[in-house]
Amino acid sequence: MAEHETLLLNPQDVTDNAKMGEVIRAVEDAFAAYERGDAQMPAKSYIDLPQYNGDFRSMPAYLEAEDWDAAGIKWVNVHPDNPEDYDLPTVLGTMVYSDPRNAVPLAIMDGTTLTRLRTGAAAAVATKHLAVEDATSLGIVGAGVQSYTQLEGISQVRPIEEVVVSDVSERAVAKFIDRFEDEFDVRAGSIDEAASCDVLSTVTPVEEPIVSREMVGEHTHVNAMGADAEGKHELADELLLAAKLVIDDYTQTTHSGEINVPWAAGVLDDEDIYGELGQIVVGERPGREAADGVTVFDSTGLAIQDVAAAHVVYEHAEEKGNGYPFQLVDSRLR
Repeated sequence: MAEHETLLLNPQDVTDNAKMGEVIRAVEDAFAAYERGDAQMPAKSYIDLPQYNGDFRSMPAYLEAEDWDAAGIKWVNVHPDNPEDYDLPTVLGTMVYSDPRNAVPLAIMDGTTLTRLRTGAAAAVATKHLAVEDATSLGIVGAGVQSYTQLEGISQVRPIEEVVVSDVSERAVAKFIDRFEDEFDVRAGSIDEAASCDVLSTVTPVEEPIVSREMVGEHTHVNAMGADAEGKHELADELLLAAKLVIDDYTQTTHSGEINVPWAAGVLDDEDIYGELGQIVVGERPGREAADGVTVFDSTGLAIQDVAAAHVVYEHAEEKGNGYPFQLVDSRLR
């Protein structure tokens, strides 16, 4: 690619250049950098559009890992009516990946696929540190597009054999089963059946809890992935209070994560949070311990994860000559 050119990467380019194992390692590096203070991540900003039943979010970040650094910003939305009204995904995103040395935009890439990949990778990092070592069953509540990378990511860090998927849409469940039935023992099931697995990922937009304390197994690890805005709430308060509760970022989770509703109501406070995932990744706090029962990871989705995943995508795309290079920066104007 010529000097100062920008690489345009479509969804297939992102998929082809983001091997899940590498994305998981990069996202784990991002959590570590954030915990060490080697990252900058301003608060996620929102533009609410109630007239369109949607919103926009801007997510900038810079991080310095051990042998690379990167910067970028993701412009993303949540429009629940998109699939039915416009035949579009609920979540769309565009990632601008920049060279921190000189601010050149190295790539503009599909942020929708990137979001799915890094969300699955974040769940995998949490599962790696918090689930029982011999976890072989995975329950998934919510069979939308985000659910696919939950299985793809978590199966990289645990020997998953059995998968139970639950969703109000039989069509969504059928599509999920069709995608994975050659690789796993995957079947449809109730929320109760999914929640009793060794690992559970909830990937829904609900505002009333759908997983109770009684549903989950004695040593289940739960990845609460669905809540990313105020009012969303998938897990019963009793479950959160009983669990070893790990969060991705204090500011985001208390504002818009799984704990935001009970937090605002005063049901949960600082004493109920075990720690942040980054603390566990760098060894400041233990992850899964022998005496642990249920563990919960409250994931809101961090901009550092997007930058880390974008780094993996860009490096491989440049190596392979993928994408469409174009001249976005005019170096004559100095």
